[in-house]
Amino acid sequence: MADITNEMYAKLPNLVFGFHGCHKSIYNMVVTEGRHLKPSENDYDWLGNGIYFWENSYERAYDWASAKYGDEAKVIGAVLDLGYCLNMTDYKSTQVLKLGYSLLETYNMLSGTAMPENKNGRSKTDLLLRNLDCAVIQQIHRYNAEMGYEPYDSIRGVFTEGDEVYPGAGFIEKTHTQICIVNPNCIKGYFAPIEKDTQYRIP
Repeated sequence: MADITNEMYAKLPNLVFGFHGCHKSIYNMVVTEGRHLKPSENDYDWLGNGIYFWENSYERAYDWASAKYGDEAKVIGAVLDLGYCLNMTDYKSTQVLKLGYSLLETYNMLSGTAMPENKNGRSKTDLLLRNLDCAVIQQIHRYNAEMGYEPYDSIRGVFTEGDEVYPGAGFIEKTHTQICIVNPNCIKGYFAPIEKDTQYRIP
């Protein structure tokens, strides 16, 4: 959004690895057959609609997939260029979110629609169903399109989830960085993750 961000520094440099936990049928479709992952379009997607990856965390992707699919779990690797990114780890992104919330609030008030809410879902402590956050992100995308501003290619954020790593810790067990790819051209390629060769160091 040109009025509240400096677009000079919105593109994150370099490529990153993303990992997508899934059922083995999806893995075969993408890695073996060369097809694309489909974007998620749930109302509770916390970074809005798009294709989700764990950034540089094969383990978290496998942990999630294993809990959901058991022995049928697989992980797809991807090389990502985040392009023009709404990066939630950057301070200035809070101003974009505030504007998105304000626009959504006005729209819902005029249409007589209740504001969506974030909820814990099956968790007692973690906000897993992020309907409000999703609606705010989607409102930002709509605003950019209506105003003719450059669309975001990706959204990046840190998700805090799980128990304390140790009693009194400020670190949470399953905290991870997730990436939501809006522009599929950000995905430069998929790959099958491999095991390390123990005879050599990892450079």
